[in-house]
Amino acid sequence: MPARQRLPAARRLSTPGADAAAEQKDLDPAAVLEVLTAGELTITGRITNASNATLYGSVALNGVTLNCVHKPVAGERPLWDFPNGTLAAREVAAYELSQATGWRIVPPTVMRQGPWGPGMCQLWIDTPDEDDHDLLALLPEDFDEDPAEAAVPQWRPVLSVELSDGRPAVLAHKADERLRRIAAFDAVVNNADRKGGHLLVGTAEPDHVYGIDHGLTFNVDDKLRTLLWGFSGEPLGAEVREVLARLDRDLASGELGGRLADLLDAEEVAATRERIRELLDSDTIPGPEGRRRPVPWPPF
Repeated sequence: MPARQRLPAARRLSTPGADAAAEQKDLDPAAVLEVLTAGELTITGRITNASNATLYGSVALNGVTLNCVHKPVAGERPLWDFPNGTLAAREVAAYELSQATGWRIVPPTVMRQGPWGPGMCQLWIDTPDEDDHDLLALLPEDFDEDPAEAAVPQWRPVLSVELSDGRPAVLAHKADERLRRIAAFDAVVNNADRKGGHLLVGTAEPDHVYGIDHGLTFNVDDKLRTLLWGFSGEPLGAEVREVLARLDRDLASGELGGRLADLLDAEEVAATRERIRELLDSDTIPGPEGRRRPVPWPPF
């Protein structure tokens, strides 16, 4: 394994009240959604490194308390390429599509009223104090895989970078099937902001990778920006093809199309189905070629 430099840990909370986090109950998904939707919402802090108002708190219902993230529509800053006041709904739409894939990439997310009006409310994913999942790394520019593992590469280079001391390095991600699913999911939802800090491995499910922060999704124009370009050009594979084919059917005649239509414009729902069909026709994970800004900034 090549020597590597760890990257900053994902989503660390810098707000009062984090030490008093409520106990997470072992609930079925429907119960979690009920608590998020109807529970009493209490805000205890703010995540200060977010570009839009991102609040930390809890929801309580019938003796059950869950930690959550709340993003009120009123706290969304205007963007030139996304309609105003739509980011919260896009986060919920990403959850709905994630559930339809069966991959559970997006934590449970709902729209609800809060102290500042409507907004999204998402289950908080507790992460270890130390970031030990090693999904992303900075590798020496001349890194090479362990010869004993060369037949199954462990790292996928993404781009060349320069470290603070001037040394050249390579930003890479693991050749991990969990990340590969997220790369395919991002291509479907047209994710314009897949930063490294948006990948979470929770303490409750150390083998599962969540993706968060999906406000910049479902644009009708091609906006795909990600740190997961290492899968570019690879065949979709049987599992991804099967999931995409099912999404295509569900968008056309199933409940998924109706749920997305309540959250997105008709043109955005149609564009989502068109992206799915293009992926199936090409049978490959898309790449950064031809994109003016293929990597989000900042990348973490």
